[in-house]
Amino acid sequence: MTGNTLTEQTEAAVSVKQMAYELFQAALFDGRLKSGQLVSQKDLVKLLHLSIGALRELLPRLEAEGLVTVVPQRGIQITAIDLPMIRDAFQMRAALEREATIHAVRNMPSMILEEQRNQHLEVLEALKNGATDDLLNLGQEVDSEFHDLLIRSTGNEIMILAYKINSIRIRLIKRERISLNEQLLPNTFADHLAIIDAIADRNEARAIAAMDTHISNARQRATEF
Repeated sequence: MTGNTLTEQTEAAVSVKQMAYELFQAALFDGRLKSGQLVSQKDLVKLLHLSIGALRELLPRLEAEGLVTVVPQRGIQITAIDLPMIRDAFQMRAALEREATIHAVRNMPSMILEEQRNQHLEVLEALKNGATDDLLNLGQEVDSEFHDLLIRSTGNEIMILAYKINSIRIRLIKRERISLNEQLLPNTFADHLAIIDAIADRNEARAIAAMDTHISNARQRATEF
């Protein structure tokens, strides 16, 4: 067997594993899998359109990332959105985004910050004419992209991977407990603009404080029952 053939087989195996992972994520995000749900391997294979072999290869990764727990003789339990999970997810988020904010103060180009400011202001201006589903979806995209940008800009692959894993939990929390509606969007974007302005001013202490306030506000909303 040639080296090229081995490489192609390895790449194909990685591709299949990643596809299985993405299918699982999609089922989480669209609500086909519920937090805390106990599901059999047979049912999960059917839901995700996977082979039993592909699922068994996927499970160690899902367990390692805290997305499922394999319960012997019972099945696979999807992670529950409870208070300890929310606290842990937001604590991880705060640690990562605080470091990303410091990096942005020191390194992010002013032009990128100005682009972010303008995107936020355009959404807020459009909101004055009333909220539509399309506008709220755009607001969610701008929200997510802002945080993703901060993390990506560090260039730290370990941080980026940790953020991606934790962002799955954050997204699940948001889906169940926080809706970016007409009332919430202005407050969220005001937090973002405070962060952007502090970074643009190269004021590290103010930028960190603004990010801490933003994440604290989000955590508070998520823990209100």
